[in-house]
Amino acid sequence: MSATTSGIPMADAAESPGIAATLLIIAKAPIAGFAKTRLTPPFSPHEAAQLAAASLLDTLSAARNSGVRRRMVAWTGDLSRAERSDELASALEEFDIVPQRGDTFGQRLANAHADAFRLGLPVLQIGMDTPQAGPALLAVSASLLLECGDAVLGPAADGGWWALGLTDPRPARTLAEVPMSTDRTGELTREALCRCGCRVRRLPILTDVDTVTDALTVAQEYRGRFPQTVERLQRAHALPLGSPVPV
Repeated sequence: MSATTSGIPMADAAESPGIAATLLIIAKAPIAGFAKTRLTPPFSPHEAAQLAAASLLDTLSAARNSGVRRRMVAWTGDLSRAERSDELASALEEFDIVPQRGDTFGQRLANAHADAFRLGLPVLQIGMDTPQAGPALLAVSASLLLECGDAVLGPAADGGWWALGLTDPRPARTLAEVPMSTDRTGELTREALCRCGCRVRRLPILTDVDTVTDALTVAQEYRGRFPQTVERLQRAHALPLGSPVPV
């Protein structure tokens, strides 16, 4: 019988072949008023949560098909209240689930990284805001982490980062001290890792979905649930792709 966390089943612990790493996803329940609040307006809280659910479903699908051996989700929020909760519950059955721990986002990231390292493999940590990071990119990123034997960092276009990979769990503790959600978070994270002695390899720059403009941009980069949801809402709100979003 599998263990559970917050009503979400844990994946079986048996090892499978593949890239010898753990892919860690930081996720929150896509609940109206709880997820993607910067997308309102023009979208309603429920529509913003629908976009968050689609983004998370695409991220879980990419992780599942990446070939990375172990997959973990650090979760917060009530899944039963989430948009597309049944689809998410089904998708999450193939992941190890741990609760997010900590008072700040940096602490939650650091603790999630520590939890993932208990599986005994290098860890590539991503969020649920870059659904365009498909299976091939995740596989290349995890493989690069193993090849360099140290650290990889994927910068985000807004100055943050979308991926962090480490082969040693100790540098992850510095995340608790790095200011998050700023236009220098990526730069400060790299500096903190370098102070720990890490040689940091750079991954491609991606746009993470924080604003409506981000959502419209990312929706043009791949095919999946998220672009389909953006297209539906874009038509409903008469928001042309690629144009400035009214405020």
